[in-house]
Amino acid sequence: MDVKSNIPLKINGLVKKYGSFTAVNDISFEMNPGEIFGLLGPNGAGKTSLISCLVTLQKPTSGDCEIFGLNPHEEQVASKLLTGFVPQEIINHGYFTIEEILVFHSGFYQVWNNKEHIRYLLERLGLWEHKDKKVKTLSGGMKRRLLIAKALVHKPKLLLLDEPTAGVDVELRNSLWDFVRELRDGGMSILLTTHYLEEAEILCDRVGIIQKGQLRTVGPTRELIEKLTERKIKIIFQDKSDLKISSSYLISQQGGEAEFIVPHNLGLGQLIEGIGCDMKSIVDIKIEEGSLEDAFVRVLGEKP
Repeated sequence: MDVKSNIPLKINGLVKKYGSFTAVNDISFEMNPGEIFGLLGPNGAGKTSLISCLVTLQKPTSGDCEIFGLNPHEEQVASKLLTGFVPQEIINHGYFTIEEILVFHSGFYQVWNNKEHIRYLLERLGLWEHKDKKVKTLSGGMKRRLLIAKALVHKPKLLLLDEPTAGVDVELRNSLWDFVRELRDGGMSILLTTHYLEEAEILCDRVGIIQKGQLRTVGPTRELIEKLTERKIKIIFQDKSDLKISSSYLISQQGGEAEFIVPHNLGLGQLIEGIGCDMKSIVDIKIEEGSLEDAFVRVLGEKP
């Protein structure tokens, strides 16, 4: 597969309008090779419209995008050979079996004698024992797995996952995320949209947050959390109902329990030193770190 650049995905000033409505509004960002990039935002933020432009289901109104240096709208065949796409919607293939679908799909990419790779995908996604079942008889979870197998049948370098675990149970979701990590560790670049922010926090190397078609912030996941959130620290002192604590970080105090909200760059030792208390008087300390959901709310002013 020919590549013109080692940058998996580059988006420059992308705009997508539907009549007078602007779904994607001047978005620009790049993906790094071999990373999981999370594209996060509320319903209607423009995530699916952006991905639709990448896979040529929609044509951008203006701006451009590149997949390994290729314009997908001008070099469709070459770019599609490099890209795997898992859509939100479950596609029903009627009376074909799982294995037949994957053989047919291999042919779309001119990949012949693909039985070994198809078997690997079926086994890794828990579909091998169901390979001879008609797709119409499968559960929703198995249909989701089949969509992922289809997207990977030609060994793409870039995988686009649009809400791949929507509506699936926790066990399947966890197994799919384990597989996604394996793909990343093997060198694949992955763009992911999801509403499960706790999972995105664990899974994504970097995230971008969009709202009303605009990219509000982008960066390494951990750095954004530390930049946009605070830590909650609860210190439990020996039972002293008359304990008086003076600190600008103090948010509540009841008897011997005091709660503080502090920035990530403030160490616990600095907080305790600022309070001026004796370490021997401390019974317990509980720390609650900021989360990606907290950062999401801080940026957008709303929950996902």
